[in-house]
Amino acid sequence: MAFRCTVLLAASLITMSSSFAATPLRDDKDPFIWLEQVDSPRAMKWVRTENEKSLSVLERDSRFQGLYGEALAIAQAKDRIPTPHFIGGEVYNFWQDPDHVRGIWRKTSLADYRSDVPHWQTVLDLDELARTEKANWVWVGADCRLPDERFCLISLSDGGEDASTVREFDLQAGQFVKDGFELPKSKQSAAWEDADKILATRDWGPGTMTASGYPFVVKSLERGQPLSAAREIFRGKPEDVGIGIATLEDAAGHKASVIQRGVSFFEQETYLVDGDSAVRLNMPLKSSIDNLVAGRLVIELRQDWTANGSNFPAGSLVSVDLAAAKADPQNLRPVLIYAPGPRESLGETAAAATVSRLIVVSYDNVRGRAAIYTPTPDGGWSHKPLALPDNSSVAVVDTDFRSEKAFLSVTSFLTPSTLWLADAASDEASVVKALPPKFDASGLTVDQHEAISSDGAKIPYFLVHAKDAKPDGQTPTILYAYGGFQDSITPTYSANIGKLWLERGGAFVIANIRGGGEFGPAWHEAGLKTHRQIVYDDFVAVAKDLIDRKVTSPRRLGIQGGSNGGLLMGVEFTQHPELWNAVDIQVPLLDMLRFEKIAAGASWVGEYGSVSNPEERAFLTKISPYNNIRAGAKYPEPFIWTTTKDDRVGPQHARKFAAKLAEMKIPYLYYEVIEGGHASGANLKERAHTTALELTYFTRKLMD
Repeated sequence: MAFRCTVLLAASLITMSSSFAATPLRDDKDPFIWLEQVDSPRAMKWVRTENEKSLSVLERDSRFQGLYGEALAIAQAKDRIPTPHFIGGEVYNFWQDPDHVRGIWRKTSLADYRSDVPHWQTVLDLDELARTEKANWVWVGADCRLPDERFCLISLSDGGEDASTVREFDLQAGQFVKDGFELPKSKQSAAWEDADKILATRDWGPGTMTASGYPFVVKSLERGQPLSAAREIFRGKPEDVGIGIATLEDAAGHKASVIQRGVSFFEQETYLVDGDSAVRLNMPLKSSIDNLVAGRLVIELRQDWTANGSNFPAGSLVSVDLAAAKADPQNLRPVLIYAPGPRESLGETAAAATVSRLIVVSYDNVRGRAAIYTPTPDGGWSHKPLALPDNSSVAVVDTDFRSEKAFLSVTSFLTPSTLWLADAASDEASVVKALPPKFDASGLTVDQHEAISSDGAKIPYFLVHAKDAKPDGQTPTILYAYGGFQDSITPTYSANIGKLWLERGGAFVIANIRGGGEFGPAWHEAGLKTHRQIVYDDFVAVAKDLIDRKVTSPRRLGIQGGSNGGLLMGVEFTQHPELWNAVDIQVPLLDMLRFEKIAAGASWVGEYGSVSNPEERAFLTKISPYNNIRAGAKYPEPFIWTTTKDDRVGPQHARKFAAKLAEMKIPYLYYEVIEGGHASGANLKERAHTTALELTYFTRKLMD
């Protein structure tokens, strides 16, 4: 599995098309500052009142129950592909359905998993655990100690927050280890050092958490020790974003415990743990160690690197000999594994290791590819392509520490997702699971077009629509984008969009705007900080191209985005209200003059800039949706939703935005999920409910 710092997450400045700008408000001048007190009785009373108002509109729509029923059936369907993970020579899966609302962690053999009806054995029942412990447990994940993979550090969140608890679990005994490792609730990460020692970074007490709310102190904890006895081995700084840790081990017995200190959201110092201290590796700040195989550290570059007389471009993969790095951490000798072409980029999980090889996923013009890379005796790498369907998204699901096997997922807009089992030794792959069709795609087609942005750049987008759709501007269309943090948005089979929208005559569009990673680090960096208006211009360019092609019209065009994409929605709502008739604003950032003071906002200064910088503050003032709502302007009625338990972005942005709309008597719909973290709900029913609310909203606005 690839390793990234766990706190890292998901063109020149263009003159803004809107000429207005609001004066920044001091805390004491913000009339809705009280809504930032997340759990206060006054704030929660406001939330429940708003929920009742919005639900009385959306749930009472005659189409809501049908949409909810379909969304719930999709969410709870037992013919979904169970996501597999290799652990100890067996296949594990975390599963939720109507009988297991919170979910079960279960296992079977690889041979049995490949059968039509696997015989699963339950390892941990979260519903039973929640009942016993009276907690709303949400599964986060498990880190099982190599090489035997018997003991695991299981992370659970109460209600879906980023904060979690960590407890040691014995797979052989099928229970939590009595007097085993246990870390109470915190934003934290832990990694095995050896059988009786772990590394942990968490809230150790006053002065150990950054302004972003993440830990910056790493300690070593031995079995049986109280937290107070843990030995400090590394300390960052309070102004850091946070610290990530992991222990990497390959099948040949090479091992490295790695600390990645996030000095900004996109820059990190990398250290190897050496006893009770840590030694820094002379790597670029915009790079990360992704894996370890055959004694070689695999490094992903997000900036150019010149080392040992060679130049390696941003977006490349390189390897460094682990033994040599330990011996001379200042003079690394990287070797090229992969370098991107002009329209290529690495996948989200760039490189995953089998017992002795790497599987590398890349994208060419937003179309997925996979290749197998093999270490050669001279220190280099050879590679062969892995034959997979074209025009799809490709991702590594998991690789086996004990063999050359790997699971990969392949998905596209109209073809049901498939799970492939690859053998890296033979370069062969075959389908082992296929999702049954969830909607009728026979009358649909997918086109890829390009729009021209304000600076002349070509912005690709995918359009999914009916083959016989008339170019009359009357097709109800949802336009989705993200545009930030180097996250790529690629073709995906969405049963909900297909069944609840496309089957009903709608069209769906994904815009690959800048800020994302579809074309590598430069595509992302073009929209950083005060250059961010180009991201919003890209989105508008796609919308106008759809209108010019007479796919749709402002009356029939709706837009959708979440988190950073929720900020995108807020900006487009305030800058170009004339272009859309529906705006779905999901778990958003919206008050960009206070985002650094809300939840984990301080960690995103590398993406958005800071109000402490006069130039960046001036720009944030111009684009901040909360500060740019204009009384008397004509806006489409937005649907704004968030979650109370979101301790990453926080519900404060959405609350204040809605309250300000109410003050200005601008129509809106607001809904807040009480559980669920930075997501649409803590379980399948809650997620299906939120989906149904969104599609009811779009149906009312775009199809009526």
